[in-house]
Amino acid sequence: MTDQPSPSEQMATGDGFGGRTGTFKIAVYELENFQGRKLVLTDETPNVTEKALEKVGSIQVESGPWLGFERQAFAGEQYVLEKGDYPRWDAWSNSHSSDRLMSIRPLGIDSTDHKIHLFENPGFAGRKMEIVDDDVPSLWAHGFQDRVASVKALNGTWVGYEFPGYRGRQYVFEKGDYRHWNEWDANQPRIQSVRRVRDQQWHPRGSFEHS
Repeated sequence: MTDQPSPSEQMATGDGFGGRTGTFKIAVYELENFQGRKLVLTDETPNVTEKALEKVGSIQVESGPWLGFERQAFAGEQYVLEKGDYPRWDAWSNSHSSDRLMSIRPLGIDSTDHKIHLFENPGFAGRKMEIVDDDVPSLWAHGFQDRVASVKALNGTWVGYEFPGYRGRQYVFEKGDYRHWNEWDANQPRIQSVRRVRDQQWHPRGSFEHS
């Protein structure tokens, strides 16, 4: 039997979570407000500094969505980048803890439908919350605590946030099973808000160009 990649390895590469549809195009600039050297990307880039940029100061997403990472090789804090302009680092970082974005890849959208199960304990144990085709700015308001230790993303692509109101560190859940919070690169089992990542083919706030 061949070894299967872990969800964290799949998250880094974008493999194993359904096909990527649509076209992907993003422009990254070395300085704030879309100034300085510009780099246009259409595929994953594990190290943007190898592409003649010293840093990333601003971003324009033409079509996507994309997932940025604080460190090289798709590691560290995650940043969901949907269609639109990001003139400064604090426009894409909800936690405002780091101004670094060193690697980036397209973010797969596997389905127009969205369904996710959140579990209180690792291994899909304890209390369970099911979310279907909805965004939830506060798990507490829906009667669920902030402890989320395992997740099953059954359909669609989701992003969870450390705090209510889609604030704090972001954790992306592409289709798959996440048995422990370290599989989404968290250092504690805390998620307090969850929303869908949608594409423009089905929702105007999404990220894909119409064909």
